[in-house]
Amino acid sequence: MAGGGLAPSNGAVKHYNGRVTSFVIMTCVIAATGGLIFGYDIGVSGGVTSMDEFLEKFFPSVYQQEKAAGGSKSQWCQFDSQMLTSFTSSLYVAGLISTYFASMVTQAFGRKSSMLFGGAAFLLGSAINGVAMNVAMLIIGRILLGVGVGFANQAVPLYLSEMAPPQLRGALNMGFQMATTIGIFVAGLVNYGTGKLHTGYGWRISVALAAVPALIMTLGAIGLPDTPNSLVERGLRDQARATLQKIRGTEDIDAELQDMIEASEEAKKVNDPWSSILRPEHRPHLVMAIAIPMFQQLTGINVIMFYAPVLFKTIGFGDSASLMSAVISGLVNVFATTVSIATVDKFGRKVLFLEGGIQMLVSQVAVGAILGTFFGDAGTGKLSPGLANLVLALICVYVAAFAWSWGPLGWLVPSEIFPLNIRSAGQSIVVGVNFLFTFIIAQLFLMALCHLKSGLFYLFAAFVAVMTLFVVLLVPETKGVPIEEMNLVWKKHWFWKKYVLDDHIKPSHPRGD
Repeated sequence: MAGGGLAPSNGAVKHYNGRVTSFVIMTCVIAATGGLIFGYDIGVSGGVTSMDEFLEKFFPSVYQQEKAAGGSKSQWCQFDSQMLTSFTSSLYVAGLISTYFASMVTQAFGRKSSMLFGGAAFLLGSAINGVAMNVAMLIIGRILLGVGVGFANQAVPLYLSEMAPPQLRGALNMGFQMATTIGIFVAGLVNYGTGKLHTGYGWRISVALAAVPALIMTLGAIGLPDTPNSLVERGLRDQARATLQKIRGTEDIDAELQDMIEASEEAKKVNDPWSSILRPEHRPHLVMAIAIPMFQQLTGINVIMFYAPVLFKTIGFGDSASLMSAVISGLVNVFATTVSIATVDKFGRKVLFLEGGIQMLVSQVAVGAILGTFFGDAGTGKLSPGLANLVLALICVYVAAFAWSWGPLGWLVPSEIFPLNIRSAGQSIVVGVNFLFTFIIAQLFLMALCHLKSGLFYLFAAFVAVMTLFVVLLVPETKGVPIEEMNLVWKKHWFWKKYVLDDHIKPSHPRGD
C-alpha cells in the first residue's frame, strides 16, 4: 500500500470508540494559541507601517510621499516603496525556508518540539524589533519572526487534526484560525492605542508586544502531550496508548491505535516522503497541498489584513480612523470565524467554501466599482463619508466571507487529507506555498495598487471565481472521515479515483466492541 490510507474491507468509513473529553478540548485550545503569533504579526505590520513616527524614522521617502499626496498627486501610489514592502514580506521568505526544516523537526521530534522552537524564535524576533535602530535590525527581527511562524504553522494544524476526534476535527482544528483572527484583532487595538501616543515610540510598543502571544504559545506547549500519531511514528507505542486513552476517555482504543500502527508501518517503508508525494497515487494530495494555500492567498485577504490601515488611509480615512477601521474589520473576522467553527462539522467543508467564495466575489466587485467610479484611476478624487463607510462595510462583508470559508478551511482541509507517510512533507508544502504566495502578494501589492488602482479588486475577484470553480469540481467533502481513512474519499471522487487504486486501500483492523 503506497498511500498509507486504511479502510474497512467493505469500503465504509468506520467510527472509533470514545467520547469528546475535556482533556482533548483543553489541549487543542492551548495548541491553537499558536495562531496568535501569526495573527498578531499580520495585524500589527499594517498598522505600524501607517504610523508617521515609524515611517519618518525608517522610511523617510515614503513619509514624504504620503505628505505630498493629494491635489494632483495620485494617492494610489503614496505608499509604493520596495523597501517598505521588503520589511513586511521578509517574514514570509524566512517562513518559506524554515518550513522545510520544520518538517524534519516535526517528524523526528514531534509536533510539540516544533511549537516550542517556533515560540522561542518568535520571542527573540519581537525583542529585536522592539529595540530596532535601523532597517537592518528590523529585517533581522522579521526573519526570526518568520522562522517562528514557519515552525508554528507547520506543527499546530497537524497537532489539532491528529488530537481531535473525527466528529469534531473541523471545529477544533479551526481553533488555529480563531486564534489567528484574535491576534489580528488585538494587534489592531494595540495599534489604535499606540498610534495615539505621539511620543515617537508607540510603534515600538506594538512590535514588542508580539512577545506576549509567543510566550502564551511557548508556555502552553510545555505542558502539552504529543499526538498519538507522532508517538507511534517515533516508536513510543506505550505512550501513544496512554495518550489516546486519555484524549478519547475510554480504555477501548485498540482499533484506532492499530490503524495508527499500521499506517506508521506503511510510512516507514517510504524512505523519502518528498519523492513519495510525487508518485501518482498521491497526486490528489499534492494538488490540494499546492492549490488550496495558493488560492487562500489569492483571495487577497492578507492585502486587507496587513495593509488595512494603509488602504483605508489611501481612500481618505484619517490616521486614527484608518486604524479604527482595521479594528472593525478585525472584529468582524473574529465573529465570522465562530460561525465556521459552529457549522463546519454540521454542513461540511464544501458548503462553506462555496458560500464564502460567492460572497467574496460580489463584495470585491462592488468595492472595485465604487473606488473606480468615485475615487478615480487618477487617485485624486475624494470619497464622501458615506461612500467611505460603504467601502468599509463591503470590506467587512468580504472579511466575514473569508473568515468562515477559505480562512479556516485553507488550513483545515490540507491538514486532514495526508496519509501518515507523507503527512509532514505534505504539511510543509502547504505552509511553504502559503508563505510563497503571501510573500509575492505582500511584495507586489503596493506597486499593484499604484498601477492597477481599483482594477486590483477585480483581479482578486477573478481569482475567487476560479477557486470557487476548483472547489465545485475537485475538492471532496471530508467531514467526519477519520484521518487515517481519508483515502476512501479520493476513491469515491469522480476525478481523483483514477489515481487511488484498490491496492492503495488496505483493509484495516476490525473494530472491537
